[in-house]
Amino acid sequence: MSKDQRSLFEDKQIEDREVPLAERLRPHSLDELRGQDKLVAPDSLLQRMLETGQYHSFILWGPPGTGKTTIARIIEGTAQMRFVHFSAVLSSINDVKAVMRDADFAHRTQNQRTILFIDEIHRFNKSQQDAFLPYVESGAVILIGATTENPSFEVIPALLSRCHVFVLGMLSEEDLQGIIQRGMQELGIEQPEEVAAWLSRQSGGDARRALNDLELVAPFLRENPDAKIDALAKVLAKKTMFYDKNREEHYNLISALHKSLRGSDPQAGLYWLARMLEAGEDPLYIVRRLIRFASEDIGLADPQALTLSISVLESVRMLGMPESNTAIAQLVVYLATAPKSNAIYRAYNAAADDARKTSHLGVPLHIRNAPTKLMKELDYGKDYQYDHDSRDHYIYQNYFPEKMREQSYYKPGRFGFEKEVEKRMEWWQKLRKDQEKGD
Repeated sequence: MSKDQRSLFEDKQIEDREVPLAERLRPHSLDELRGQDKLVAPDSLLQRMLETGQYHSFILWGPPGTGKTTIARIIEGTAQMRFVHFSAVLSSINDVKAVMRDADFAHRTQNQRTILFIDEIHRFNKSQQDAFLPYVESGAVILIGATTENPSFEVIPALLSRCHVFVLGMLSEEDLQGIIQRGMQELGIEQPEEVAAWLSRQSGGDARRALNDLELVAPFLRENPDAKIDALAKVLAKKTMFYDKNREEHYNLISALHKSLRGSDPQAGLYWLARMLEAGEDPLYIVRRLIRFASEDIGLADPQALTLSISVLESVRMLGMPESNTAIAQLVVYLATAPKSNAIYRAYNAAADDARKTSHLGVPLHIRNAPTKLMKELDYGKDYQYDHDSRDHYIYQNYFPEKMREQSYYKPGRFGFEKEVEKRMEWWQKLRKDQEKGD
């Protein structure tokens, strides 16, 4: 072997080592795929598709690390047609339309069909999923979707009715141990079966996670071939904390956004919002947290905050990203500059605490529903006074359980609409005192 050949060979070895273990061990045929025996059986629909090259649109539904992407990659390597890999996380409606136009052009001009693989198809909103329909119907596109979510809820009915659904099951410990043993061979590690068994249990049925964990602890196993499971568990915990910093950052960023809005700083709010969206955070997750903020930190100080938050949620569902980024930014500025109050939050927590302590107390008879004769005979609804019979539409009555003192959970704040709420509550309190004097 010449010096140049040796150099190329060494470069290839280095390049292979830099590829994650899970990727290096990805099966290249259905026969190599573990844990999905029914799905890849010789007479199965999926196997017949590969053998005949006659593909139909289908959805791969199953937990993480069970082989969904692997099946798509196998098809990519064998199908004699265009194959496009599409990520629902990183794509906008314009990206979808561009791919559809290319597929339609190839179909019309070259009679060539396109297999479109959409990873995490459940991330696409209704409008984006609608865009696929005419091309799937015309035959220009064969759709393969992968999802961890129930497609009955996450894929629009019109699209789902045109797709077969293949269900992938969680891998058994036996299957995972076989995969881990292959990983050990690839890494040049010899360990007792109990190590593979322990790693398989840690993975939660996810082959990718099992191989990632093995790769993380491989240096420790090489240096400590006789290591006990307890020591291995500590090493894996430390490694996971280090390598999982992006997940920790996910929570750090949403915390920074929440606290910036609570502190009425729209500039910082916009910055942290942009940090999350540009990093690929799920916009629906962000808006759901903003809905919570609207109730928890603003409440009735500005009731419109909750209405706007829900409107933006609908906007994201309809338009997708990046078209909705300005709508979310508008919401962030609105929430940051709205008057603040946590009175509703504190009121509910206090009421919930009492509810847990007094759940045995019955509803007072006078405010019970009485739809039947028997219930009326039992005094259900007796002595209830209809508030609208009063000129002020208010008649004081006790609405708490008989053995419980009346409580004052909600105390309006001093800003925004809560000033008006406080006036109303003071007026009702005055009417109550007047009525009590009249009695």
